[in-house]
Amino acid sequence: MARSGGLPFEFDEEWAEDLVEIRGPVGDVFGYFMNMLGGGVAGVFVVPVVTAVILLVVRRPWAALYFLVASAASAGVVQILKRSFMRARPPDILVTSDTGSFPSGHVGNAATIALALAVIIPYVWMWVLGAAYTVLMAISRTYLGAHWLSDTIGGLLVGAGVALVLWAVFAVPLERERLARLARISARNAERAQAHVTPPAMP
Repeated sequence: MARSGGLPFEFDEEWAEDLVEIRGPVGDVFGYFMNMLGGGVAGVFVVPVVTAVILLVVRRPWAALYFLVASAASAGVVQILKRSFMRARPPDILVTSDTGSFPSGHVGNAATIALALAVIIPYVWMWVLGAAYTVLMAISRTYLGAHWLSDTIGGLLVGAGVALVLWAVFAVPLERERLARLARISARNAERAQAHVTPPAMP
């Protein structure tokens, strides 16, 4: 999604101009919050580690490993591509960012987290939340002028692609672990139901 020489597409420039015109206090707060959440120490280290710890607590070690590996691999691929393309960022940037605009690391991270969690917790509501989070992250990156729109599309494809490839690698142990957890929950619920059964009255 990056042109030769790193030049933006026409739709990139039009999108950037439109967002610059609607900047304001509310949008700035939203953008800065998403910037903190999706990158730096919080996005690259805190969120993956805390999520992995929670998964370990609920006895999902394979899910924790998958999540950590996917997060690390996505970040690595993004950095390799950034250094390969060395695309310049938009001129009206509001935040300090590293070198290389393509692809967006924040969006790549968001897409990886969203898809990995949807794999681990396979419910429709998780897919919806993940999609919403990724789209909002993409909007925030272009709003802040940190990326061109095509950078965010590239980040989405990289993040989702990494999560999908690693899902294929971890699919068998993840499914086995998920079914084992469901069996434990079912057995626990059956025990609780049995404990609340009123014994028959003595004749």
